[in-house]
Amino acid sequence: MHVAQVSGPNAAVEHDAAGERFVVREGGEVAVLEYHRRGDRISILHTGVPASLEKRGIGSELVRAAVELAAAERLTVVPCCTFVQWWLEGHPDLAASVVVDRP
Repeated sequence: MHVAQVSGPNAAVEHDAAGERFVVREGGEVAVLEYHRRGDRISILHTGVPASLEKRGIGSELVRAAVELAAAERLTVVPCCTFVQWWLEGHPDLAASVVVDRP
């Protein structure tokens, strides 16, 4: 399995393309953003951050990594996760870098 490191300001995000997910591992805990890629669309299905890692911006780093991937590969983002929808609304500059299609 090839896992690429993506460094964010708050966390080291790993991209597991084969598993269709981004992860942050810290202190034995794992935060994850799961997606499904089909053609030129990336549906972001779920973000999960353990309580011990909350309030540190890790969920934001996961979403940022997914949006940056979508922008680099010209993918349409389909935010199926309410956190991702909220995040995109709060970061219009980054949301503008991709096409967003509501589910």
